[in-house]
Amino acid sequence: MALFVPAEPGPPERVRSWLRTFGGAESNVACHLPALGVPSAWVSAVGDDPFGRALVREIASAGVDVSGVEIDPARPTGLYVKESGAHGSPVRYYRTGSAASALGPDLVDRLNLDGVRVLHLSGITPALSASCLALVRALLEAPRGERLVSFDVNHRPALGQDVAVLAKLAGLADLVLTGDDEAERVWGTGDPMRLRELLPGPRALVVKHGERGATLVEGDAAPVFEPALRVDVVEPVGAGDAFAAGFLAATLRGADPSTRLRRGHLQAAATLLTHDDVGEPLPAPVVDTLLRANAEAWGAARLTGEGVVVR
Repeated sequence: MALFVPAEPGPPERVRSWLRTFGGAESNVACHLPALGVPSAWVSAVGDDPFGRALVREIASAGVDVSGVEIDPARPTGLYVKESGAHGSPVRYYRTGSAASALGPDLVDRLNLDGVRVLHLSGITPALSASCLALVRALLEAPRGERLVSFDVNHRPALGQDVAVLAKLAGLADLVLTGDDEAERVWGTGDPMRLRELLPGPRALVVKHGERGATLVEGDAAPVFEPALRVDVVEPVGAGDAFAAGFLAATLRGADPSTRLRRGHLQAAATLLTHDDVGEPLPAPVVDTLLRANAEAWGAARLTGEGVVVR
């Protein structure tokens, strides 16, 4: 979707200048991956309008393959407005009747998934319309061979998502990412081990605990917890998508559980330092230093707006 964020400080009702950029759960993940050395493609639909053309161009400029994006001549591009703040960013959506909401299961036959190692989906798409729900269900139920399907729960109360539907969709995925707060709403618990009992199908489950950190439960192995980095937060929207990208990139490289979680935290930190949904990657020396850090050094680190690690 097209995304508008304040271009000047102050209460939203007094802001006169807004910056137009783009955002959306799946497109955010796709845009992070090329910077992490992982090729990605984004499939969706936009309107035949300036917003649609601009966001496709900008997503492509991040290195994402947009050849699968469809142009809908009859429906507009969805948009949303983010009222940025360090402690929360109210988001107002304007996407009823959007081009993306008209996508349906017929898209599956037009997709070329040859060579795709991970197909990433989120719980937001099935909430857009009955046809979008049918599309996500079809993708989760399709034969996948060696391909993994990742599902970020992304429960948003304002969307009116059916929690029973979300739980069923998540159970069909290979990798599931969820915040403990949204897991509490969907499954009645945010405890990783209890969630694992309720979600026996996926091979891996990541439970994010906000600023505390994240837990990975995989197969029959003991759960692995990695604390989050301390960050001078500009605003938090998009950090979950960034975490997913970092985690998935490290998973594709066969990294160990702690490294996969740390990669997620590092990518999330880069987005927490900006008003945008997709932040600039942290400098490579910072990333390398923190990935090698022992638990004490990792816990003592703090990232500032300059991207500096402070101990």
